[in-house]
Amino acid sequence: MPPRTQPRIAIIGSYVPRRCGIATFTHDLATAIAENGGARSLVDTSGVQIVAINDRDGEYSYGPEVTVQIHQHRREEYHNAAEILNTGKIDAVSLQHEYGLFGGECGEYLFELLGRLRKPVVSTLHSVLSEPSPKQRDVLQSICAKCSAVVVMANRARLLLNQVYGVPLDRIRLIPHGVPDVPFGDTEPFKERFGLSGRPMILTFGLLGPGKGIETMLEALAKVVPDHPDVAYVVLGVTHPGIVRESGELYRISLERQAVELGIQENVLFHNRYVSKGDLREYLQAADVYVTPYRTREQITSGTLAYALAAGKAILSTPYWHAQELLANGRGRLINFGDADGFAKDLRELLENQDLHYAVRKAAYNYGREMIWPRVAEQYLKTFAHAQSTFADAARDVIAERKVVMRMSLPKPRLDHLFTMTDDTGMFQHALYATPDRRHGYCTDDNARALIVSAMAWRLLQEEQVLPYLHIYLSFLHFAHVPETGRFRNFMSYDRRWLEEDGSDDCQGRAIWALGYLILHAPNESTQRLATDLFRSALSTIETLCWPRSWALSILGLHYYLRRFNDDTEVRAQKAELADRLNVVFAEHESDDWPWFEDLVTYDNARLPQALIITGLQLDRKELVDRGLRILQWLFDVQTAREGHLSIIGNEGWMRRAGERAQYDQQALEPAALMGACKAAYRASGDGKWLVEMRRCLEWFVEGNDLGLSMIDFKSRGCYDGLTASGVNENQGAESLLSWLLSLLTMHEMQTGDAPEVG
Repeated sequence: MPPRTQPRIAIIGSYVPRRCGIATFTHDLATAIAENGGARSLVDTSGVQIVAINDRDGEYSYGPEVTVQIHQHRREEYHNAAEILNTGKIDAVSLQHEYGLFGGECGEYLFELLGRLRKPVVSTLHSVLSEPSPKQRDVLQSICAKCSAVVVMANRARLLLNQVYGVPLDRIRLIPHGVPDVPFGDTEPFKERFGLSGRPMILTFGLLGPGKGIETMLEALAKVVPDHPDVAYVVLGVTHPGIVRESGELYRISLERQAVELGIQENVLFHNRYVSKGDLREYLQAADVYVTPYRTREQITSGTLAYALAAGKAILSTPYWHAQELLANGRGRLINFGDADGFAKDLRELLENQDLHYAVRKAAYNYGREMIWPRVAEQYLKTFAHAQSTFADAARDVIAERKVVMRMSLPKPRLDHLFTMTDDTGMFQHALYATPDRRHGYCTDDNARALIVSAMAWRLLQEEQVLPYLHIYLSFLHFAHVPETGRFRNFMSYDRRWLEEDGSDDCQGRAIWALGYLILHAPNESTQRLATDLFRSALSTIETLCWPRSWALSILGLHYYLRRFNDDTEVRAQKAELADRLNVVFAEHESDDWPWFEDLVTYDNARLPQALIITGLQLDRKELVDRGLRILQWLFDVQTAREGHLSIIGNEGWMRRAGERAQYDQQALEPAALMGACKAAYRASGDGKWLVEMRRCLEWFVEGNDLGLSMIDFKSRGCYDGLTASGVNENQGAESLLSWLLSLLTMHEMQTGDAPEVG
């Protein structure tokens, strides 16, 4: 066999049939690279592979060129992809980067892959912001540091990378956005297909959304139609899927309404379809004028603009950055943002002056010859080959000083038993084996915990099926809430009768904790608003709480709320006051050998030092952090067996001061609380021992306990209710299940390499 002359490439990005611009770009780049190597199609070559980034489970039917899939919100799939690429026949990796494409804050889950990858990486940046947030700047700088080269599609992006992000110019490659090769010619023969023969055709193409500025063009068209009543404006493309999920087709409907109000409904044609490459080619060949009336200047690339330019269209555009570069020197017309009169004026000139119209078209077409995909593919291949030849061990380094969590093989979080234990009222308290026990009804304690778990599962996994359950748990808390007092009832029978008028202090604390967490991590605005209403109503009850554990649970909720509303001085003061109460009670009971808040150590114990640690961190009170760390270490000291595993304080007598510690029954609530406190301790101290302790906490559920038994039923996906002297309690109720899920989700969260938050 002749030696391979073309590097073998893996391209990471969204991919067709997913409907987004980067998916189309990834497919076109892959096809152009394959064809450059002599293949007739992607299927015919092993030289190009696709790592597809998914936003949904099982929604896309990919071609065989997709060899790896990553759900954007699942960290472990980034890990797996890195190992597959490392061991595969790949010479270089092409990364398509956009902040919203990858999971985590500003797409930071991508580091789970980049930190393990042992191949040269060339990143194509589809967005470069001139005023990034600190997190956005950090993420992009870290990506560029990992890459052998960075590709941008506009000179403005090249300058921004250098001046704003500090990327050396010699590591930045300017390669234009690739475009199909459309012949220059008369538009009239192509209009018949669209029923527009003899009519001037204006075209806007792309995923529809408010940022497209179609409203401005409709206003402009209304000014032109009286002189050109036969003009047709085709708005081609489906509404952006993200907008459809949030607000349906309200934006498209508003545009249709605007056209009617302006009296131009016969001149505006909304083609609500996702077109193939062949269809797009015909639309472009039929168009006389192409329009991109976008609203914001900071658009560094526009694939649709590049397509229209290379097809030789007369283009009208607002002066966003990519348009300024592509349409310079007479290759199009730039009109100020929102200037309907300006669009109308230039549109008339192009419709009425055929010489001008032809000159603009020809200038655009000639410039676009360097942008067709075969030439763009050649530039990419040269960049990949150079990256391959210069790749060194130093390029493999993970982002500087990024702490690595002790790794362990984690099962995928499965919510099957959570769903089994929930009906349309809420989550049942108890189970008979793995079957819900309706006789004991529901409680707010468990539904508050379930609200945290479902919100955390949504944040980490982005699985749509969890959202209806999240609303059930929030609805339960709303029904439990008594507006007149601000407090929450706790126990409810199966026939939806409240069995008490007021819940315990712990119930109030858990409800506040859950609502605070949801305020920070709500999946949508309406959910956040309801959680905020309930939370603020409950704030007045905090001063009436009498017990240290309820203060600690409330502190957790206040902590999350303050991360969302940092300027709320009253809540900040409440949090400090609760921490001071804990301090006072601790001082009344502590001694050298008993660093505790009471004369009895019972349940959910680690939530108390956790509350001190997170308060100390958030309010910059070191003495609280130090005290919390000391207490937490003591809890581990008294709950560690000689063999080194966790031996949780049992509920058959608990642990009394100067008394014996009960060994059984051990409850899942305890390792879950310890894990939450360890997370805060690691963030506060940076000491890796807390990561080791977190591992021991999770291992308690999977045979790392006094009897060496698994607490998890991997068939039902439930957790046994306790560890007894004779074995496991085979019932799989709510508290144990939620403790397991909270622990497992926390470990998945921590495996980013650093704790993303405290608490």
